[in-house]
Amino acid sequence: MDIILGHINADFDAFASMVAAKRLYPDAALVFPGSQEKKVRDFLEAFHPAEIRRIKDLDFDEVTRIIAVDSKSPDRLGPFEPLLSKPDMKVHVYDHHQHEAGDIHGEVEVIEPVGATATIFTEMLKSKNKKPTPMEATILALGIHEETGSLLYPSTTERDIAALAYLLKNGASQRIVSSYMKTELLKKDEIAVLNMLLDNSEELIVHGLRVKIAKASPESYMGDAAQFAHSIMEMEDIDALVVMLAMDGKVTLIGRSRAPELNIAEVLSEFGGGGHWSAASATIQEMPFEMIEERLTGALEKAVRPEMTAGDIMTRPVITTGYKSTIKEAESTMTRYGVNVLPVLDKDGRYIGLISREIVEKALFHGFAKSRITDFTTTDVFTAGPNASLREVESLMIERNQRFMPVLEGEKIVGAITRTDLLRTMYEEYLRRARIRGEEVEPKPHFERNLAASIKERYPEDVVRLLEDAGGVAGEMGCNVYMVGGSVRDLLRGEENLDIDLVVEGDAIEFAKELAGRLKAKIRTHERFGTAVLVTDKLKIDLATARTEYYEFPAALPKVESSSIKKDLQRRDFTINTLAVKLAPREFGKLVDFFGGRRDLRERTIRVLHDLSFIEDPTRAFRAVRFAVRFGFKLSKHTEELLKSSLKMDLFGRLSGARLYEELILSFKEADPIEVVKRLSDYGLLKVISPALKLDAELLGVLESLHATLLWFDLSFLEEKEDKPLLYLMALLSKLSEEGRAEALKRLDVSPKIKELVTRGTRDAAMILGKLPLKDPAPVYDLLYGHSLEELLFAMSLTASAEKKKEISHYLLEMRKIKPFITGRDLKAMGFEPGPVYSGILKAVLHERLRGRLKSKEDEENFVRAHFRPSTSCIS
Repeated sequence: MDIILGHINADFDAFASMVAAKRLYPDAALVFPGSQEKKVRDFLEAFHPAEIRRIKDLDFDEVTRIIAVDSKSPDRLGPFEPLLSKPDMKVHVYDHHQHEAGDIHGEVEVIEPVGATATIFTEMLKSKNKKPTPMEATILALGIHEETGSLLYPSTTERDIAALAYLLKNGASQRIVSSYMKTELLKKDEIAVLNMLLDNSEELIVHGLRVKIAKASPESYMGDAAQFAHSIMEMEDIDALVVMLAMDGKVTLIGRSRAPELNIAEVLSEFGGGGHWSAASATIQEMPFEMIEERLTGALEKAVRPEMTAGDIMTRPVITTGYKSTIKEAESTMTRYGVNVLPVLDKDGRYIGLISREIVEKALFHGFAKSRITDFTTTDVFTAGPNASLREVESLMIERNQRFMPVLEGEKIVGAITRTDLLRTMYEEYLRRARIRGEEVEPKPHFERNLAASIKERYPEDVVRLLEDAGGVAGEMGCNVYMVGGSVRDLLRGEENLDIDLVVEGDAIEFAKELAGRLKAKIRTHERFGTAVLVTDKLKIDLATARTEYYEFPAALPKVESSSIKKDLQRRDFTINTLAVKLAPREFGKLVDFFGGRRDLRERTIRVLHDLSFIEDPTRAFRAVRFAVRFGFKLSKHTEELLKSSLKMDLFGRLSGARLYEELILSFKEADPIEVVKRLSDYGLLKVISPALKLDAELLGVLESLHATLLWFDLSFLEEKEDKPLLYLMALLSKLSEEGRAEALKRLDVSPKIKELVTRGTRDAAMILGKLPLKDPAPVYDLLYGHSLEELLFAMSLTASAEKKKEISHYLLEMRKIKPFITGRDLKAMGFEPGPVYSGILKAVLHERLRGRLKSKEDEENFVRAHFRPSTSCIS
């Protein structure tokens, strides 16, 4: 039997939803789990009299499916709660309240951020073309009106309004709705309770919000407690309210909030309650108001998000210049660090004013290159302190048309806020408040997202604890720490990557020491680079100080200096690698995406950060191809054009061989190195290694044959591990002339050892193939013995002859493991004098074993006696 349940204190929204659910589940019975207000019960009984089942008439063992409507919390189901634990019980859940810990879950869950559950069912009836009757439309309209305060509550959404419009179109009676929804005057006993609440109320200031707590213990009251909260909110100029009513051994808490910064449902969840961000309730066992208030205050402190300040959104540290700098030097600094404004400091490091790129360029145009910048510095720019509110900063920057605001602590500059910083923060705040209100928003993909749930789901517990500890330590030290790079990228791709890098806006080494002390871990530090490696029993974490970099000339190694997280991310190769996650306790998991990395992950695109990317570091071209192949992405059209331009400018000629070789080896370590080589060839990047290097059908055949050979070897489950990158390097250069191969190895600046391995391996593989097949295992063994695994695998990949492949594979899998049973000690016991003759005898024995003629030690001893004499030791 199917039953449709509302909650034990069901209101019109729940009843309306139950009626609509009956249309979707026609064979289900409507059941009341608790006593309802008479007017609501009478309304429904008049509406569906034959379908109502009372608890006393039900056989609980017959219930096989529960349709829970507006009641996803188990304790709201009254006597039906135990049925949820039945193993074969099917559950369908429909609600408009956000999911919370301990809520019911079922095989069907429809949880939507709208103002009323009746809205959800109205939309479902419409989508299934089940037109409501006028009476059904009326009761659904009642549910929406009651739950949204006739569309006046902040939780109201445009979907609720659209649902009401649809219901009116289908005959909902406004007269009936208004008769049930009209506001009645408070009765005498209700006025007494209201006065009691007002007399026993106090106001708290929680992070700038005015929150009133009102308490009362009426001797008896059976009405709707929520009306008192509604009345007080209308009377008082406050941001939020919590009403506490103690009656009959229980305390009812009613919460209301006008401020999106305060999610009142989150506050009352501390007491097992729930609801919306703007309206919630809870019921607990009676206890002293003082104890409840203490818990309530703590919950408010945790739930209210403090107003953002300049210190929260500013960029730090700031690139500055000294007062003695010239206009030319200022222009050089701006170009080096990619900034358009420089704060100017006096000899003691105190802030003087600002100079912009526009002023610098005009001064240069007029011939003032050697003049001091103090002659052109703007000193009347508005500044802010770290504790200035976001509203103050916004007002000053917009009203004064100021693009750059220095943040000062005393006379020292501690940060700066740009218009981009301000706009991003304002937009993120808008999205956050819209989500709290339950509004549907379509944010740009590079804005606000929290990955805390993904981190806890995909990472082992010890990794999650380490990241949380890192955020805690950073908070105590007054700095920020972020998880960055590939681990964040792959988290968004739904993959686990425990190669974790942390970036600290501050001193990473001091931070690492503090964190290591807390975790009882070991650290290795590199003072010169401001980096550290933290090692625990199971993990290795790399930590670095947030840095910026600049290139003194194309293809040079970068110069690195301390900076902010934004500058640190800006120096990375591609947008998909610029993602970071905040680890601070209050913002743990918040995604930081300045450059649209999340958008490019979604669009499966590799994109450089700026137009000089390949000019500054040409190796990024090889990395772009690697990432594109690894993830199945494409290069953006503009990135492709920049890559082609860098080839035309011959920038790769300035690239050191060692860096080029390193990128090539990393390409060969990819899961599909042949596809990487193909893409490198498509972009003309193989010519960087050697002008004669061409991926024709013959070379592609060698690479594919090598891939097949390596696959065969890996599937043979041998303990040895081949040098895969070396083999692919040998294959890639195999069709070059001997002179061309030598030039390519010189261009790659390989070590003498690698040069010898490639040269000898290529030569010996050709020699081996020239002598095979031999059709006798003994000479095959003699030919192949002493050659490296890589030489033999490479020889296999070079030939199309099945016979040659078979002889090499037979040697690798079997022959090289075969040894004679007898030893020198056995030969001495047989009367042979020790000496060089032993090797000849043992070799002869081995050959016969390889041919399969000797099966045991006895066979070998008989063979030796038959063919060798102790006196002469010669074979007969």
